[in-house]
Amino acid sequence: MTAGEGAVELRRALLPDAGPAAGVWLRSFAAALPSVVRPRSDDEVLEYFRHVLVPLRETWVAQAADGGVIGVLVLDGEELEQLYLDPAWRGCGVGDRFVALAKERSPGGLSLWTFQVNAPAHRFYERHGFTAVEWTDGSGNEEREPDVRYVWRP
Repeated sequence: MTAGEGAVELRRALLPDAGPAAGVWLRSFAAALPSVVRPRSDDEVLEYFRHVLVPLRETWVAQAADGGVIGVLVLDGEELEQLYLDPAWRGCGVGDRFVALAKERSPGGLSLWTFQVNAPAHRFYERHGFTAVEWTDGSGNEEREPDVRYVWRP
C-alpha cells in the first residue's frame, strides 16, 4: 500500500480515534521492535490512548483517503512522546510530515526518546536534524530497554 502525500490528512485526534491510533501503535511497535518486551497488554495500550493520550496530550493522527488511521503523533510540550506509523505506510512521507508538524507546533525545540536497538529511528530523526545527547541502560523506562535521547533545536 502506497499513497501520495496529498492522500493523507494530518488532524487532531478525537476520542473515537483512540482505538485506531492504539492499533497503529501496536502494529508499528511489533514490526519495528520485535526484541523489545512490552510491559502493557493490548487492552492497557488502548486504555492509555483512550484516557491519557487523546484527551490529555496533543495527539494527532494521519488519516488515509479511505478513512483509516495510519499514523499517530503525540506531543507534550517540547517532548515528542510518540510517532508511530502503520508498517504498510512507512517510506511514504507521512513521518516526515509529522516531524514538520511537531517542529511547527514546538518551534523552540523538541526532544524525544527512542530505543538504542531502533537504528531506523535513529537514522530518521538524525535526517531531520535531531542530535543524540544521552544514552541510558534502560533502567528509567518501563520496558527496561537501553534508550537514547534526541534533541532538535532550530
